[in-house]
Amino acid sequence: MATQTTALQYRLEQKRNINGEFPGPRSQELAARRAQTVAAGVASGVPVYVADADGAIVTDVDGNSFIDLGSGIAVTSVGASNPAVAAAVREQVERFTHTCFMVAPYEGYVEVAELLSELTPGDHEKRSVLFNSGAEAVENAVKIARVATGRPAVVAFDHAYHGRTNLTMALTAKAMPYKSSPAGTFGPFAPEVYRVPMSYPFREENENVNGKEAAERAILAIEKQIGSESVAAILIEPIQGEGGFIVPAEGFLPRLAEWAREKGVVFIADEVQSGFCRTGEWFAVNHEGVVPDLITMAKGIAGGMPLSAVTGRAELMDSVHAGGLGGTYGGNPVACAAAVAAIGSMKDLDLNARAAHIGSVVTERLQKIASDLGEKNIIGEVRGRGGMLALELVLPGGKVPNAAATKAIAEYCLKEGVIILTCGTYGNVVRLLPPLVINDEVLEDGLNVLETAIRAQS
Repeated sequence: MATQTTALQYRLEQKRNINGEFPGPRSQELAARRAQTVAAGVASGVPVYVADADGAIVTDVDGNSFIDLGSGIAVTSVGASNPAVAAAVREQVERFTHTCFMVAPYEGYVEVAELLSELTPGDHEKRSVLFNSGAEAVENAVKIARVATGRPAVVAFDHAYHGRTNLTMALTAKAMPYKSSPAGTFGPFAPEVYRVPMSYPFREENENVNGKEAAERAILAIEKQIGSESVAAILIEPIQGEGGFIVPAEGFLPRLAEWAREKGVVFIADEVQSGFCRTGEWFAVNHEGVVPDLITMAKGIAGGMPLSAVTGRAELMDSVHAGGLGGTYGGNPVACAAAVAAIGSMKDLDLNARAAHIGSVVTERLQKIASDLGEKNIIGEVRGRGGMLALELVLPGGKVPNAAATKAIAEYCLKEGVIILTCGTYGNVVRLLPPLVINDEVLEDGLNVLETAIRAQS
């Protein structure tokens, strides 16, 4: 399994190296220029500026090299400059960069839709529509569900994250920094959005609640507070992202999907972060055999080019009138070429198997660290699937969130040349999203740094 990525030739040496002042003088210069021109509301987790990236390595403008365990938030699964993706983009750019599919269509868009029909769960007839971002995909999935059902209400879940546009802010659970600020609110938000309890095994008041029982709890809330006859769609991340990489208890998703079918409610799986081999399956719902009515995708789909999609049952997708879906840049030809190449690389390199291997290596390592720490252990839970992994940090001896340790660990790792991301409703989750083409030596080196950081906080 460790040889899965040997077919991929890297341009950059796959090794971390911090060679001097951090951040270096070029990065400091760019930060000063940025302060004069870029809006303060755009935040960056890393204080250095990128010059090059390849495989699992990011190099900054001062010559420092970092192990990337974030993949640009699950985007560069096939590597930051995958040769097949780069070649496909170059070839397409030399032909044409844009015509607008709604004006003059092209084969690349159709080819991506064909691939999505093949790869997404279920053998029913499907249709797809392409956009630019995950938030656009989610908004349009809701539009489709509302038109298809003639109903207004949309159900989302505690700890959910679906985007930063007006409707997706309403669907997102976490207020700061997504829905409000110290100066006020980004609202008012879109109406007819309702929130129900999620299955969060680590933080269940009753630790014996199973997935089906947690689903019945959510269903009862829907039926009593909204009424199933008013619900157009249930929208859920099969593994929640920003909320903390929460994996619902087994049986939760299948029961919700079953109830939705019974009530004529559209079941939407938001696979923006969890899709395209990230969890060791093409899509995270596959782990429990759930077949969604609609599925939203973005991030890993196109090797870093901006592309997103909604794929779903033909009768639902085709319920929208001609002209009701689209956008000037949606399904851009360069992004479509990148997606075809990226998906081809996922197949050729068997990145589902690679993700499963990464998950096994990382989980075993983190669980051993937790065990070794004993009474000083700050790792409340190690969770996730494949290459979508997290550790929730707590104060020793309980479940009180430990956001301070989470921040300190991320800062230490960065100074040692390892990029990690944090998340969680309580700001206490370290999330690991390595490029799926990372080799074992680089992965182990990154984990060595992470282990040192964890032990320093315990």
